[in-house]
Amino acid sequence: MTSVSEIIEQRNWQVVEAPFNAGKLSHLETIFTIGNGFLGLRGTFEEGYPGEMVSTLAHGIFNHAEGELVPDLVNLPNPLAVKITVNGVEFSMERGKGQMLGYRRVLDLRTACLTREVIWHNGVDAIVKLRFERFASLKNPHLVAQRISVRALLGTPIIRFNSRVDGTQNNEGVHHWEEMQTGGEGDLIFLNRVTTQSRYRITVASLHQFNPMLKAELTLTAGQPSLAYQTSLAVDSEVALIKWSAIHTNRDSDDPLHAAQMTLKAAQQQGYESSYQAHVEEWATYWHDSDIQIEGDETAQRAVRFCTYHLLIAAPRDDDRVSIGAKTLSGPGYKGHVFWDTELFMVPMLTLTQPKIARNLLMYRYHNLEGARHKAQKSGFAGAMFPWESTDTGEETTPQWTHPLPDGTRIRIWTGDNEQHISTDIAYAVMQYWHWTGDDEFFLKYGAEIVLDTAVFWGSRVEYNADQGRYELTNQIGPDEYHENVNNSVFTNRMTQWHLQTAITVHDWLLREHPTAGAGLIERLGINTQQLTRWRDIIARMYLPKDPQTGLLEQFEGFFKLDRIDISHWQPRVANLDAVLGHERTQEVMVIKQADIVMLMALLGDQFGSRAEQEHHWTFYYPLVDHGSSLSPSIHAWIAARLDHMADAYKLFHYAANIDLEDLKGNIRDGIHAAAAGGVWQALVFGFAGLNLDEMGNLRLMPKLPSHWRSVRFRVWCKGQQRQIVIGDETSTNP
Repeated sequence: MTSVSEIIEQRNWQVVEAPFNAGKLSHLETIFTIGNGFLGLRGTFEEGYPGEMVSTLAHGIFNHAEGELVPDLVNLPNPLAVKITVNGVEFSMERGKGQMLGYRRVLDLRTACLTREVIWHNGVDAIVKLRFERFASLKNPHLVAQRISVRALLGTPIIRFNSRVDGTQNNEGVHHWEEMQTGGEGDLIFLNRVTTQSRYRITVASLHQFNPMLKAELTLTAGQPSLAYQTSLAVDSEVALIKWSAIHTNRDSDDPLHAAQMTLKAAQQQGYESSYQAHVEEWATYWHDSDIQIEGDETAQRAVRFCTYHLLIAAPRDDDRVSIGAKTLSGPGYKGHVFWDTELFMVPMLTLTQPKIARNLLMYRYHNLEGARHKAQKSGFAGAMFPWESTDTGEETTPQWTHPLPDGTRIRIWTGDNEQHISTDIAYAVMQYWHWTGDDEFFLKYGAEIVLDTAVFWGSRVEYNADQGRYELTNQIGPDEYHENVNNSVFTNRMTQWHLQTAITVHDWLLREHPTAGAGLIERLGINTQQLTRWRDIIARMYLPKDPQTGLLEQFEGFFKLDRIDISHWQPRVANLDAVLGHERTQEVMVIKQADIVMLMALLGDQFGSRAEQEHHWTFYYPLVDHGSSLSPSIHAWIAARLDHMADAYKLFHYAANIDLEDLKGNIRDGIHAAAAGGVWQALVFGFAGLNLDEMGNLRLMPKLPSHWRSVRFRVWCKGQQRQIVIGDETSTNP
């Protein structure tokens, strides 16, 4: 008999839909996404459903279609499509098409396997139980496996499977493909395609296992190759179709079709159960390193695991030329583009639990330094200026204008021009990775160059105000994107100070520890004594707006003069306040989209100021935050815990952890809020657990758990050693 504790543990690993909820179709498609760090496949149904948004995405496959503003992460042909008929009646979960007698869909977070069970009456003469299983292999990132079984519960039905590779998918009406070849032979079907502009070649191929005594019917409709299998069932007997699918591109193989055939052949030889077991064992290793165990809060436990799962399925394990987009590989949001979200919200969790993947993500930035240098040069600056939105080339891919609004007008998008703090965000992530891992080899070869060349950019970007005798940064956008093109954003100015001071430290470390290689890099980047002198002067005289009466840092020049409004007047709501007030009015009021000064407190810790100073700024700024961005609640939860505001900390943490499970932003259709998922980990580990690494490299804990939590357990990597953290009756950091 299964014990209560075992039932609870199983429940804490599962996301369940029962009964079927057609009203949450797009929400659940995102929730039930499976992936493996290369592929992401939305949780759409094999047989299809009206209004669905089928999506198969692979890291790195971008294309800039003619007439579009910016590149898209391209929607690939769908390998999951299988239609089933029962005595000639097509299985469907639509109302009026047969009768659904039972339904349950489960995403097992522990195994990254999605299952669906349906008991269905064909409306005429048969009742069947259908079971669908799918997983994207963590052992072989190019492989997707499905097993579909049908059991006869009433009648002796004829069952027909029609399996396709469906090439009719596009990016919400935008077409990115040129057809190359639709093919098939025996139990194999495939599509070969090439993107219109970027010229990525791709093969999506499927191999099937069914009764070998039955011959498949092959149909090669252009863009939709299919195979059909048919058999009859006695009462209480079962038939199963196994479908292996392989996706290869010319990013990983010169001959994607041949590579796909080899992947499928190997999978068939290994068998479904063995392939599944190998996949599960890989996930067990993942969870060993990345799981957080919470005792005393089932809701938080499942939500935290859900957030961790979605970060892990999007994290590139074997490719250091791609990164994680703001919506992972779970939907079309932001066209798959990479933002600061990755470095400041996702990389910290990966640095401490999956450092190899964190290194891959930072290497993506290193490989794209030329794009950053090109942007700096184009903007009239030196060094490397990373783009606000990035794809596969490293060039700036932020659109300059919105699509036309209903009244025909368009709004200028300034983030690509002026949200320049991303260069420092990336440098910060590099330094944190080095600090925690001690990976000198990475830092010497790659990381130092990122930190130094972005510092060169800031040295050329900072402006000297001769009248005031100070350095300034004008026309900036800080984390609070409700206020654009402001002067002297405290976040940007203070982090630029930090950046230049860090660059000087790195410069000195290179010459001291690696004089030959260090001198070569410094010379190649053109860093000389004159530049170092300027950096030191900027550090000393950088302007940070501050009210002399209250001692409060002013988020940017003029912020304290904005209109003060009562945000609660517009509660409750889902829409951001700028959508309610209008774009221009929002910039005139004292309301903040997301953590800005509070973000600075999170990044700098004690360097921001004393506990009393942090409390002073929290008291003023926290009530002004709209949390219009999903990035905001988790950072506020972290700082609330640091400052002992535990009721606020838990409320914000709970919101962030459930932002996608409960679709709290109302836009989950577009994909997972990856930064929120990463921020949840930081709120728990850096906030509630109070984990920190001091300047001597020692782990420190200042735990402040929610009152109903009995314990928290997790593991982190520090300087090449894995440490287990236990917080409860006996808090410890064991090797």
